[in-house]
Amino acid sequence: MTYTPPDRLSLNPRSRYYDADLIQRGIGVRFKDQERTNVVEYCLSEGWIKVAAGKSLDRKGNPLTLTLKGPVEVWFEDTEKTQE
Repeated sequence: MTYTPPDRLSLNPRSRYYDADLIQRGIGVRFKDQERTNVVEYCLSEGWIKVAAGKSLDRKGNPLTLTLKGPVEVWFEDTEKTQE
């Protein structure tokens, strides 16, 4: 079991960065010193997250996303529980 999250992860099953096992472990994301629960995709090395833009959908039925740039921190939530 690894303790470092991947550089990039997506919740969209059609994405090549999707990994169901890692998502099931639970990923915590902090963006600009604020914990976010609505992150759809993130990239640590490039410093951005994608969040859903309300309830808007594109023509294929996928949620529209906004890309926000800034400092991103990521951790596994299950390792946080075992350390306590």
